[in-house]
Amino acid sequence: MSRALVLSLLILMLAACGGREVRDGAGRPLDPSAIKVPEPRPEPRARYGNHSPYTVLGKTYHVLPTARGYHERGEASWYGSKFHGRLTSSGEPFDMYKVSAAHKTLPLPTWVEVTNLDNGRKLTVRVNDRGPFKDGRIIDLSFAAATALDMVDAGTARVEVRAIDFGREQDPVVQRPASVPVEIQAGAFSDHASAERLATRLRAEGFDNVRVRTGSVGRQRVWRVRLGPINDAGHAQRLVERILSLGLEAPVFVYP
Repeated sequence: MSRALVLSLLILMLAACGGREVRDGAGRPLDPSAIKVPEPRPEPRARYGNHSPYTVLGKTYHVLPTARGYHERGEASWYGSKFHGRLTSSGEPFDMYKVSAAHKTLPLPTWVEVTNLDNGRKLTVRVNDRGPFKDGRIIDLSFAAATALDMVDAGTARVEVRAIDFGREQDPVVQRPASVPVEIQAGAFSDHASAERLATRLRAEGFDNVRVRTGSVGRQRVWRVRLGPINDAGHAQRLVERILSLGLEAPVFVYP
């Protein structure tokens, strides 16, 4: 994809986000207890949505070089049916029934903990979009996230947003990993069969050195699908791009 086309797509997506209203439409009622909260995990930066600086509605924004140490209090809003199914700034489809968020300057994606200061509710959220572009608002939550924080009816809420620190900076997709052996984790699953299905698919697509490793997170057993080790930074970058082209979730660089 040409640089001009990428920038054009970015401008179109940001312009769409910039026109958001506070309450653009709720969807079907959601049971807060049934909302699936994603598990935070380190990720490389998205291929799209991290261009800096960028301008929306005449105002220029600079994407932060890192999310580490980010902590802010302010007003949150939410968005729903008006943007359901459209592409986010990172190029992922927006699903109002899943937990996600938009932020003006955090790298995409960034995992944050959002606390509703009006009721004390907390939620882990993955930021994968840009916005809100109305003065005084620091984060735009999906309909599902807003439901979990009990702020749908009010439309806005006073919140505290804190970036989750994974202990080390992750290598973004737009940059190359250091010239040391790395592995690429294409997925992690709670059941062996799902992991094997992904591994089989990757092998069928021509990927080499695909393995399924078992481990645990707390008391939960997990199966991780990994490629490598890989010693060449350029090769690792190309493998990540190939995995993303299959429509899979963004892989993670792992240093053995």
